[in-house]
Amino acid sequence: MLYIAARDHVFAVNLTTAGDDFVPQLKLTWRSKDVAKCTVRGRNSDECYNYVKVLVPRNDETLFACGTNAFNPTCRNYKMTTLEQVGEEVVGQARCPFESGQSNLGLFAGGDFYSATMTDFLASDAVIYRSLGDDSPVLRTVKYDSKWLREPHFHHAIEYGNYVYFFLSEIAVEYTTLGKVVFSRVARVCKNDNGGSPRVLERYWTSFLKARLNCSVPGDSFFYFDVLQSLTNVLQINQRPAVVGVFTTQANSIPGSAVCAFYMDDIEKAFNGKFKEQKTSDSAWTPVPEEQVPKPRPGSCAGDGLASAYKSSTTFPDDTLTFIKSYPLMDEAVPSVNDRPCFTRTTSRYCRLTQIAVDTSAGPSKDRTVVFLGSEDGRVLKVLSSTHPNASFGSQLLEDIDVYNPSMCNIQGQEDRRILGMELDKDHHALFVAFTSCVIRVPLSRCTEHGALISVSTNIYISSSHLSDN
Repeated sequence: MLYIAARDHVFAVNLTTAGDDFVPQLKLTWRSKDVAKCTVRGRNSDECYNYVKVLVPRNDETLFACGTNAFNPTCRNYKMTTLEQVGEEVVGQARCPFESGQSNLGLFAGGDFYSATMTDFLASDAVIYRSLGDDSPVLRTVKYDSKWLREPHFHHAIEYGNYVYFFLSEIAVEYTTLGKVVFSRVARVCKNDNGGSPRVLERYWTSFLKARLNCSVPGDSFFYFDVLQSLTNVLQINQRPAVVGVFTTQANSIPGSAVCAFYMDDIEKAFNGKFKEQKTSDSAWTPVPEEQVPKPRPGSCAGDGLASAYKSSTTFPDDTLTFIKSYPLMDEAVPSVNDRPCFTRTTSRYCRLTQIAVDTSAGPSKDRTVVFLGSEDGRVLKVLSSTHPNASFGSQLLEDIDVYNPSMCNIQGQEDRRILGMELDKDHHALFVAFTSCVIRVPLSRCTEHGALISVSTNIYISSSHLSDN
């Protein structure tokens, strides 16, 4: 089943029966009762709706949904099979943004809900937050501390091992002399974090660390794609767990996009490396000398590894807690696979790429990696990716498809061609592409449009038997 979050509605689509013109099997209507209050406060009428910004599985039977609710964020539980409400509403603050345009993340891990969003309608307090757990305390990032978060844009969150990872872009604190420069980061917290002592970091994360993601073209002068746009869940690249993301250049730079992959063990290595510090407001950022790092190592999970002697983070020494409060940034960036992007697009006539979906088991032998990239102008690029260091060929652009359908997607004659999301349905051989006002189903193999001359090398999803039939 595919669940689609929308304004005032949630739709459920049966993927088994969905065709090109698919019809939702279930439809939930959830309108705000606070529209009058919203308009009285002087808010734009377009924002005085209930934009469903969180829609995640709570367990095998329940969906957890949160909406902006006309600037009064609210959350509910629904049965997956019927979309009937279960239980009472809960407050959505710190779990859901106030505005539809604000970025946010949400996922359940170990029975706890992890969210990343803005906690106030002025969008001044960004937070990574944990709540709704039966046995875990509510925790958050330190409030109004730019060393922890500085004007972040949240992109993706995953549970992996003992941690929950958050992928985001933010204003780089280490480059303030150059103006507002955006860097992409990966941050992590321990799932068993219970906060600090009553003296330091009580009700705050004790394990929060973050590191830069380096997506760049090497050379005498590196060319950086600093702004993360979209990221996958953990998948296998060269038989190693990895994530793959699409990055762009700075907003005021030459337009360009790149796809970079990152091994999870390289991310772990960065978090086990040196910390970064700025001794005075005028000095450069430098690594913290190892002899100045307290024990147990800041950012460790209680009861594990270097902190195995501590049953709970609440018993960590004040030195460890004070250090992590002041130095959450790692010195070394996470390198990309092969230290370079696996695909780039930098000419000015192309729009930026903003969404990604990856199939690592494509082709007749299920051993090819195909990357689908969504753009700002409603196009999907299908790329045969090469990530092996000894590969004899680079990544190849297989198709460039205009998937935007004006007859379905235009609202009052206006076009909004920016792709907002993509979901790969390998079982039914389709890619679902979300726009502001519609969702388009794109077959992975478009044999009927290309005819019998298609080869397996140019359309990885068409088997040799299928070609001979055509």
